[in-house]
Amino acid sequence: MTPYNHAQEIRERFGYHDYGDRKWSREFRTFLYGRAWTHAEGPVALFNHAVTWLRRHRGLLPGGSVLARQVSEARTVAERRLYESVAKATHKADRTLAPALVGLLERPEGKRVSELERLRTPPTKSTGTAMVRAMERVEEISAFALGRVNLSRVPVNRLNTLARYGQLSKAQTIERAPEPRRTALLTAVVRQLEAQAVDDALDLFAVLMANRLISSARRASEKERLAMLPQLEKVARILAKASKILTEELDLVAEAGTALDVAALWAAVEEAVPRTAVSGAVAMVDALVPEDDGSAEAAMREKLALRYNTVRPFLSLLGESNALGAAQGGKRVLKAVRRLPALSRRRVKERRLLPREVDGELVPAMWRRAVFSNTKLPQGAVDRDAYVLCVLEQLHRALNRRDVFAAPSNRWADPRARLLDGPRWEAMRADVLAGLSLNEDVGEHLATLTRGLDAA
Repeated sequence: MTPYNHAQEIRERFGYHDYGDRKWSREFRTFLYGRAWTHAEGPVALFNHAVTWLRRHRGLLPGGSVLARQVSEARTVAERRLYESVAKATHKADRTLAPALVGLLERPEGKRVSELERLRTPPTKSTGTAMVRAMERVEEISAFALGRVNLSRVPVNRLNTLARYGQLSKAQTIERAPEPRRTALLTAVVRQLEAQAVDDALDLFAVLMANRLISSARRASEKERLAMLPQLEKVARILAKASKILTEELDLVAEAGTALDVAALWAAVEEAVPRTAVSGAVAMVDALVPEDDGSAEAAMREKLALRYNTVRPFLSLLGESNALGAAQGGKRVLKAVRRLPALSRRRVKERRLLPREVDGELVPAMWRRAVFSNTKLPQGAVDRDAYVLCVLEQLHRALNRRDVFAAPSNRWADPRARLLDGPRWEAMRADVLAGLSLNEDVGEHLATLTRGLDAA
């Protein structure tokens, strides 16, 4: 009886609680079940959190096997609650949705893999055609409309863990799972697949813009400028000789204080360089070196406009996609993107594009020459190809700034959408606070932290 006597003395002297105490046992179970539900942790991590909670709240630790059984039971209850909650929400949204999801596990006749496996395969090439397939994959998965399944009461990390398990499982393994686990797995997997498909499409768009379009256009522009260098060197030497003689003659005139004799000045220049060569050199410099400072960037955009055929196949799918949204800073760009399908279908040779039909404020200075001053088009016409590439470049930048974002998405989502607020927070509040052991009043909790900080 000595161990029990010691436990009794510890309880009396230090204020510890017996593990079987009804009140403290209920509080401990509330914490344990709340933690198991809101945190997708393994049994060891949950066991360690349980021990920490008991020590912090002065509870006598039970035998290891007793606590392990309770942890296992809490995890089992949490998993069962997860499957039932997801499956119930799926059936409530649409009775035909669950059978449609199960249909993805079937292998079509003549195919080697199931439909689920096909949809799980991401794009592997960075071409316009691959972008079309990526957007079609987004549309195919979005057709299930899993956004209507209300899973606001299910912790996001639990859903993500369930989806990751389903993503790594073969179709046959999911098909053999009992209900409601099978429906929950399929719902989580396809819901996650939709976000992944959007991410894959936008990742491909970013690679396409950066590597296949902008970088290649920059290389072509730099190559063209390097090709002009020998011509520039030749005319630069001519102009250097002429300007040197002009400077020397003008200095002599200034020192002598005599009137300027233009004929004599030209005669001195023509002794070194013919007059026609000087005129030709000036014309060559005017043609090769534009007056504006951003000529290199403007020339690159003219080369980029020639890549229209690369992006033309996916303009309609991109402009009509419901996955894109915008913050205040990206609404103008997104509005222009929505007009891309109409522009791609327009026959500009028969009906030219006018400035009033495009958003001129969206065209930066580096694009104006390519968009509004194409010498191959009638005066006043807008270069449709250049304007489309201009909009896509603005979209690429807005996506990187998250002024334009995607939903559902993991990598291109609106950062503010991750914050729980309003009804969503109220639905999760009790479980989250229980799992974090935040059961006291928020004012008292903050006051305790403040006192500890001040004392430290």
